[in-house]
Amino acid sequence: MTLAAATELAAATNENLASISNTLIYSSMAVYALAFFAHIAEWLLGGRSKVGRTAAALTPAKAGASAGPAVTVKKAGGTAVLERPKVVVRSAAGQRDVPDGPGAHGGDAQGDLYGRIAISLTALAFVIEFGGVLTRALSVQRAPWGNMYEFNLTFSTVAVGVYLTLLALKKKVRWLGLFLTASVLLDLGLAVTVLYTASDQLVPALHSYWLYIHVSTAILCGAVFYLGAVATILYLFRDSYESKLASGGTPGRFASSVLDRLPAAASLDKFAYRVNAAVFPLWTFTIVAGAIWAGDAWGRYWGWDPKETWSFITWVAYACYLHARATAGWKGRKAAYLALIAFGCWLFNYYGVNIFVSGKHSYAGV
Repeated sequence: MTLAAATELAAATNENLASISNTLIYSSMAVYALAFFAHIAEWLLGGRSKVGRTAAALTPAKAGASAGPAVTVKKAGGTAVLERPKVVVRSAAGQRDVPDGPGAHGGDAQGDLYGRIAISLTALAFVIEFGGVLTRALSVQRAPWGNMYEFNLTFSTVAVGVYLTLLALKKKVRWLGLFLTASVLLDLGLAVTVLYTASDQLVPALHSYWLYIHVSTAILCGAVFYLGAVATILYLFRDSYESKLASGGTPGRFASSVLDRLPAAASLDKFAYRVNAAVFPLWTFTIVAGAIWAGDAWGRYWGWDPKETWSFITWVAYACYLHARATAGWKGRKAAYLALIAFGCWLFNYYGVNIFVSGKHSYAGV
């Protein structure tokens, strides 16, 4: 390399902006930690609401359902009447007739205050992290997802951005906040320790406008798939909780205090299905865009490279999940397991293939 070329390459990387990016990322981690503790306070210190006190708003038994023995209740006027306790019953479709719980804060004023503080801190951390991603991009004058470190930063930023957007649209998803901030902290911790890569230029094969199209859609899909996976995991816990209540069991104190404040299992299942179904067409486009880029860069559209293969496996897994949801015998927990398998394929496609498998996509680096 000539002196002129070396000077030009050095000039192409702005070390000051790269340093500012690192500082902003660490700063965002500190604020995310504060948001995480605020969510902990919301869940632990906020009292449960009236509907939350009886196992997340148990509904009266329907006609013909066994409601248990009658109990005597004394009224203020001294008249005694017989009432039956409330139980969880199943509708004709097989779903328990349990309306949504009030969310993490339980409708309690103190819990709601902690929740608002947590959301404010999450929004502030998002702005700081976005600044870190932006300065990283400006430091090298390219898209900020040329390696696994940058991909992790952008992925967590987009995931939080989607969450805040849903909140801005008045969607009741604040229950995601605790789990989101916890996983974002883990993601950023992994990025700055194991996956950190110094700000640098890309190999020639990545100098294409398809880098902006293909990788950006992959990041967005991954962020939305992640939210769907969190909702699916919570659905499985909440469904087990409701099943135990329906069979007359008594959940533990910890399970009651935590799972009581989640939306009903049916709502969590519906949320997971909707976000996965909404982003599935975009994942299809991501694979097609990658094939077109491969044709421009390597002279062939598809070569069963490990990254291409696992992208297709992920597509098949999510297609099976969506099909299962449309099949009566595979709704509920069976479909949820398929959704988690599909997200596991996406995770392996990113971490496993990039780290443990050699292929044409190995240039991404660790």
